[in-house]
Amino acid sequence: MHELSIANHLVSLACQSVRQEDVTRVSAITIRVGALACVHPDSLKFCFDAVSEGTLLEGAELRIISVPVVVYCPTCQCEIELPEIQPLRCTVCQTPCGDVRHGNELELESIEVVDASD
Repeated sequence: MHELSIANHLVSLACQSVRQEDVTRVSAITIRVGALACVHPDSLKFCFDAVSEGTLLEGAELRIISVPVVVYCPTCQCEIELPEIQPLRCTVCQTPCGDVRHGNELELESIEVVDASD
């Protein structure tokens, strides 16, 4: 279960990002997760809740934006969103496509904080 290490890294990264600010706590973080990243959202949320205890992120909401697989088709000369992760084949002309443009993402997109004056 690599979700535990991902959650631990997210908490660490978010804490480092807000350390210089006058932040009393983080209310939410948003991440982008590609379909090829092999991350189970429910497992990640469970691990995030566990590792965020005792940090500025305790009780924060983990928002996950799912990113579909998008490949570039050399025959059609355009990007094609795939309905599933396999096969990596253009859905229009059936050409095998190895040029993956989206779907590998695992990115921290935003951090929502509670200001000390709130």
